[in-house]
Amino acid sequence: MSPHPAAAPAPPARRYRTGRDRRAWVAPAVATVLGSVLAPSAVLLGGMSVMATDGCGPDDCSRALTTALTLIYGTLFFGGLLATGAWFTAWLLPWTRRWSVPRAWLAGLSLLPWTLVLVLVFTLPAG
Repeated sequence: MSPHPAAAPAPPARRYRTGRDRRAWVAPAVATVLGSVLAPSAVLLGGMSVMATDGCGPDDCSRALTTALTLIYGTLFFGGLLATGAWFTAWLLPWTRRWSVPRAWLAGLSLLPWTLVLVLVFTLPAG
């Protein structure tokens, strides 16, 4: 009998969690495909959203419109950094079953800023 605890076999639950996940690529791949459509659309439409102030001028627009535009541009900048970091992390996590749930959450989180920008653009208040 060995006095070392590492000599004992690992319990079945632990062996399951340390096993290789053959479907680890699915969530990051879906996020990549959806992000390749959502991100350029959000950047293009978010960049064009400033044209909503053409009718009222930059100084006479409603507070709701300027707040929405500020939120759009803040989300494009900071959310873009967040989305890129979450996307890279979803791909770079170890491909074991232990990391399958965080990988799926990070893949979903990487799509959130682009979706938020598109929702804000399509629901801009009147100027």
